[in-house]
Amino acid sequence: MTKLRLIGVQALMAGTILLASCGGGGGEGTSTPILSADDIQTLAVETFSAALTQTALAAPSDTPFPTLTASPTSAPFVTSTGGGIPVVPTVAGTTSCYRLAFVSDVSIPDNTPMTPGQVFTKTWKISNTGSCAWDAGFKFAFTGGEAMNGATYTLPSSVPANAVIDISIAMTAPTNKTGSLRGNWRMSTAGGQFFGDEVYVVILVGGATGTVTTGTATNTATVTSTPTVTLTPTP
Repeated sequence: MTKLRLIGVQALMAGTILLASCGGGGGEGTSTPILSADDIQTLAVETFSAALTQTALAAPSDTPFPTLTASPTSAPFVTSTGGGIPVVPTVAGTTSCYRLAFVSDVSIPDNTPMTPGQVFTKTWKISNTGSCAWDAGFKFAFTGGEAMNGATYTLPSSVPANAVIDISIAMTAPTNKTGSLRGNWRMSTAGGQFFGDEVYVVILVGGATGTVTTGTATNTATVTSTPTVTLTPTP
């Protein structure tokens, strides 16, 4: 017999005892209250319901506790331009205050005729248009095309902002190529970060001999109120 059935039987027995006591002798004293059949049935049902509630509370639950999971880290908020491309904040680079602008060709204008192996000196006039001085140690270097034996030039002294300078590079026309040949040059920091305009030299190598500037380059510096500085490297 299960526990629930035993509790039900006990409830019925209690009702029967109460019913029997109602039919006892009529001696004097406190009278026993008489319960009707409906009252006994109601009492039995309430007792049985209370027993069921206690059994349910005592029984172990098969429902597992929910597993707690960590919330994913929120992604950083970005704004959109409206075209679906997120706007990424830009960070100013270390060369943001350095600028260079080409002013003019001082010597060897574009398409100057040359004979193979001819030595010449190319001079550019350039301006420091940035807000920072170019430090001593900055490099004016070949970046592409034909080097024409030109060597990197290192600034021997600083060039202030708004200064205009002439930079000269000694070169030699190639002996194994003819036609239009071009070499590109650009300024960089001492660490190799290029900035500003890229300047170039263009020569025509063939049988004809044109008017060229030749000779050995020397270092010179001329400062005026503008200021203007002339720098010429020694090969």
